[in-house]
Amino acid sequence: MKNGNVFISGASKGIGKIIAYYFAKNNYTVVGTSRQKFEFDNKLENLIPIQLDVTSRDDIKACFGDLKNRGLLPNILINNAGITSDQLFLRMKDSDWDNVINTNLNGVFNLSKIFTKNMVKNRNGRIINISSISGLMGNPGQVNYSSSKAALNGFTKSLAKELGSRNITVNSVAPGFIETDMTSYLDDSAKKDVIETIPLKRLGKPEDVAELVLFLASEEASYITGQTISIDGGLLMY
Repeated sequence: MKNGNVFISGASKGIGKIIAYYFAKNNYTVVGTSRQKFEFDNKLENLIPIQLDVTSRDDIKACFGDLKNRGLLPNILINNAGITSDQLFLRMKDSDWDNVINTNLNGVFNLSKIFTKNMVKNRNGRIINISSISGLMGNPGQVNYSSSKAALNGFTKSLAKELGSRNITVNSVAPGFIETDMTSYLDDSAKKDVIETIPLKRLGKPEDVAELVLFLASEEASYITGQTISIDGGLLMY
């Protein structure tokens, strides 16, 4: 028996791909997206890759219609798609700002707006937004990225208050330094410096994030909503 339908944006690599595998292995039907055409390495039949630009509302509407016809509208939405375009603020191009905000924030709005209606109708749903520790503590060279993730945390709180009475929870997960393509730019020296600032003295793994997301989607987490949960090895404590 299937547990439900999951929609994950940005599922072709990194954290998103591991989250997709975790849900598929736990008997969910998973639709994963990427801006580029892709295939999942793991050929589980309940893993469905689709090409989708989360900044295109027309593409999202077409995707919604296709999933509705196939009986795949999600009761769990995981907004993971995100990009970086790092640059010191005084050198940051307008396009660096616009592209990051359009993907990381507007993309979440676009997907949540269209999929939430079906959740409200069914009075059941989970929305889990993948934020970042950068949205909580800031990071030099990431004014655009940090702003998008900080806004996402506010989005989470407000939407949670609106949808709670419909039995829909909305939470954010804020990873710290995780071993993905987004941290691969660190050389050994920089990585060592970063690890020294983390109480657990290691970078996180995508699996660490996936475990938390899987929990937040479960019935065991039905009384948790409006929260931004850091998963950062203790990097930020407050």
